[in-house]
Amino acid sequence: MRARRLALELTNCRNTTGLTREEVASRLEWSTSTIFRIETGRSLPQPRSMRELLDLYGVVGSEREHLIQLAREARQPGWWRSYRDVLPNPYEVYIGLETGAASIYNFESVAIPGLLQTPEYARAMIKGGAQELSHDEIERFTEVRLTRQLILSRQDRPRLWVVIDEAAVRRVIGSPAIMRGQLHHLLAATEAGKTTMQVIPFSAGAHAGTSGSFVILEFSDLADPHVVYVETLAGDLYLEESADITDYTIAFERLRATALSPEDSIDLVKNAADNMA
Repeated sequence: MRARRLALELTNCRNTTGLTREEVASRLEWSTSTIFRIETGRSLPQPRSMRELLDLYGVVGSEREHLIQLAREARQPGWWRSYRDVLPNPYEVYIGLETGAASIYNFESVAIPGLLQTPEYARAMIKGGAQELSHDEIERFTEVRLTRQLILSRQDRPRLWVVIDEAAVRRVIGSPAIMRGQLHHLLAATEAGKTTMQVIPFSAGAHAGTSGSFVILEFSDLADPHVVYVETLAGDLYLEESADITDYTIAFERLRATALSPEDSIDLVKNAADNMA
């Protein structure tokens, strides 16, 4: 979160000067891609680079000290840094955002959301995914997914609202036994509080999520705009423009309206677990 706040504030500083990324890159003799990575939170400026940016933007006094301190704090490693051998940088960004979110709205079309997966289900999902992974890599990715779930055990845990297609409930991942365990775990999560689950039944037909899964992350600080995260094979997308946020928020509202009520969704999942072959 600190990395994202730093990226936003440095972008605001640049905008205040009226300089484009290309102009900043030219004056500092950096590449434009370096400015882009800093302003999107994908990389952090080193102390010398930070000073050069602030000098160019004319930032002085308490504001300068604040940004230098923010950059210092942002460089403190999060738990996910120890998994950099398997995690791509864009996914590190997502974990950082997820960790700081106040509310998470997740639609999944074919799988149980990662924050609610059991170890066995997560391992089977990762093993059967698009990437060809070694046994050790599968275990490392599984560890990451399970460690992400610790945010739901915090006292200040985020509010989680998930909408899943019935396909995610009916598709047998791993084995019937693993799937039954996963469905029971999903039910237990909804009983723990601050987690709401809704299922879109097959009978609903086409719906607002047929284009794919997505996550909306909301933050308590008004200075942190909401983010939409979309995972694709071609790369992860982070959408922060207000128009994009509005489009996905409307889509999620339509999905909630199409889905069964939380109570009826629980009944559907219970029935699926009881009848899992």
